Amino acid sequence: MIRLTVNPIVESATLMRRVMVVLGSIGVTSLYSSLILVRALLGRLTRERVDRYTRDWSALLLRLVRVNLNVEGRIPDFEDGRRYLILCSHASHYDIPLSFVALPGSIRMLAKKELFRIPLLGPAMRAGEFPSIDRSNHQRALEDLQTARDMMESGIVLWAAPEGTRSADGSLGTFKKGCFHLALDTQAVIVPVGIRGNEKVLPARTCQINLGQPVDFVVGEPLDTAGYGREQLPELMEAVRGSIERARGER
Repeated sequence: MIRLTVNPIVESATLMRRVMVVLGSIGVTSLYSSLILVRALLGRLTRERVDRYTRDWSALLLRLVRVNLNVEGRIPDFEDGRRYLILCSHASHYDIPLSFVALPGSIRMLAKKELFRIPLLGPAMRAGEFPSIDRSNHQRALEDLQTARDMMESGIVLWAAPEGTRSADGSLGTFKKGCFHLALDTQAVIVPVGIRGNEKVLPARTCQINLGQPVDFVVGEPLDTAGYGREQLPELMEAVRGSIERARGER
């Protein structure tokens, strides 16, 4: 069990504090993106270095909002030679840094192509082996998924949100099939994760930030897709959904 307690008192951030959080987040992201790009330019960027940078970056982002993080559940050994796919509920922009801090291994987010257009961050993500998915182009999406498969074969643990996008109200949305097809194609072990309280750190459609918010990061029981055929895709999706709902206390 991991606990990252920065400040146990929940409070609504003042306007000045919100500005500081935004500027601090931009500054920290720019710093670590630059470090990755410089090392890549010099030919000194390793996967282990990217792992360290993503965790340091994530920890600083969480400190800016003083998240009170509690990690529960059994975390698998991601270095046992199997392919792993983390499927996580997605109700906050902070889900990614929460996952990087809570979990070990070489975790990379299966990202939307739009993120790669962001200056510094986009090129750094490409240099750091973050795969993208172009959902607007079917052929390109197939090629992107093949790249993701190759990354998993090389030992990278992929993180994806089965809902496809951030939930507007914190509830678990409808699951998309793409990441489940990827899991079946690679016979990956799915690690379901449910996060509670994250939607209150930065509520959707607001500029409000709640400091010291308690967040529970709950790791469900891993599910090996080697026992599933493609015709069992609906059953697999329902099993993962049930696990995430139980982790979030919804069942």
